[in-house]
Amino acid sequence: MDEWIERTRELLPSDWASIAAAALAAGVAVAVALVAHRILFRILRRVARASESDADNIVVRELVRPTRWAIVALGLVLAARAMPVLDTVWQAIAGFILPALIGWMALSIMRATVKALELRADISVADNLAARRRRTRLAIFSRIGTFAIIFVTVGLMLLSIPGIRDIGVTLMASAGLAALAVGAAAQPALKALIGGLQMALTEPIRIDDVVIIDGEWGRIEDIRTTYVVVRIWDDRRLVVPVHKFLDESFQNWTRRESQLLGTVFLHLDPMAEVEKVRAKYEELIAQNPLWDRRVQVVQVTGTAPDYIEVRLLMSAKDAGTAFDLRCQIREAMMAFIRDEMPEAIARRRWEPIEKDDGGDTLPG
Repeated sequence: MDEWIERTRELLPSDWASIAAAALAAGVAVAVALVAHRILFRILRRVARASESDADNIVVRELVRPTRWAIVALGLVLAARAMPVLDTVWQAIAGFILPALIGWMALSIMRATVKALELRADISVADNLAARRRRTRLAIFSRIGTFAIIFVTVGLMLLSIPGIRDIGVTLMASAGLAALAVGAAAQPALKALIGGLQMALTEPIRIDDVVIIDGEWGRIEDIRTTYVVVRIWDDRRLVVPVHKFLDESFQNWTRRESQLLGTVFLHLDPMAEVEKVRAKYEELIAQNPLWDRRVQVVQVTGTAPDYIEVRLLMSAKDAGTAFDLRCQIREAMMAFIRDEMPEAIARRRWEPIEKDDGGDTLPG
């Protein structure tokens, strides 16, 4: 085998021999790096599965891909020290590859951290105000962090290209031109960053908040640096610019707590017995599991010549439950009035008056 290698080396020119040796060394380095990465992460996966926390599994899953290429790059660096040809090639591309790998690693670490922290913010529980606040801040700061990491990474990668670096030096030589160019190019990005920071600090909305905007009722599904996704009650998605939540008015039904009051209005005959209606309502609301037992009131809130307005006030733990409770109470009360109090149904009355001299009867 050694004799065959020597004969092959003698037949090849010296440059070709160096190139072949460098390629062989690079291949061996990559293979060893991949094997080492596979062994390392097989051990880490077993350790993560043995842990009771899911955060370990998330970290391992997010880091497996960037660390694979980082270990490959490390193997090439070690091989390049022994091979001048490989070292020359590596020096030519290292300024472009290393920032990309570092940025990728930083992104993966940040995403793993965010996902691990989200596990502690469970928004499926009844009292989820603190969890929704944490989820919102994590979402906004992760968007801003992602933008910052990508911006810095791309900048470092471009600086490794001599032509781009020379252009940057030329622009910086003229302070006014550089400030104008940077200000014009960075204005949308800076506006988005400032809007995201303002959203995170002032918290006009949070993840899973119930809002009414542009006449639509829905829940905040996702918060980005430039827009917010609102999931409408019929599963449509309303995409709203961030500045609309910062500059314009909207309704937030879960700003401090999710509990809400709901109303049902009944228009009854002025001669209807309100006490009988009140007794039936109290019976129905007490039996309904959707009522949170905070508020239940019956009041006459308006009168007209042909009817009175009776308001049934009730409370529920959240907006969705309040809507269902109102519908059920409205249906049950209408059935009760139809079956047991038909005289309470509003109607118009006409009464005859005395005949005039012409013999006609005038309507009342």
